[in-house]
Amino acid sequence: MFIACEKEKDEESINGKVIKQTDCKTFKSIINNAEVADTLSCVNYSFNTSENLLTLKHINTGFNCCPGELSCKVSFNNDTIIIQEFEEQNACDCNCLFDLDIEVYGLKARNYYLKFIEPYRGEQKKLFFEIDLQNQADGTHCVFRDQYPWGMF
Repeated sequence: MFIACEKEKDEESINGKVIKQTDCKTFKSIINNAEVADTLSCVNYSFNTSENLLTLKHINTGFNCCPGELSCKVSFNNDTIIIQEFEEQNACDCNCLFDLDIEVYGLKARNYYLKFIEPYRGEQKKLFFEIDLQNQADGTHCVFRDQYPWGMF
């Protein structure tokens, strides 16, 4: 007698990319646009059901002051969308905060976890949270950060 279990495959094929990045935030730019404190790393999300498009704004992500082009790799594992952020180079001897606009394509209106892999997070709290795109298409999640380059202003 044979008993077999076949793992159900998820038909979702997702991809994504950075569509916009800010310049390195300075004291002046943070003071003039202080919607989000520099001690917070936040993600605003919005889901367009008709296009299966998740738009993310990662506010106050840390990179080198001279990163060149910022990019991301979007992958999917079980119920988790993983967004790994990259810089092209680290040409300066300093770090600073940026905002990234990211689009993720091919999602369904259901529950997911979002996990950001940030190169300068260190041992600070991970940016990892659940979203329910069927019942709440828009939202925000923030984590507190107090190590350089966060919390400098």
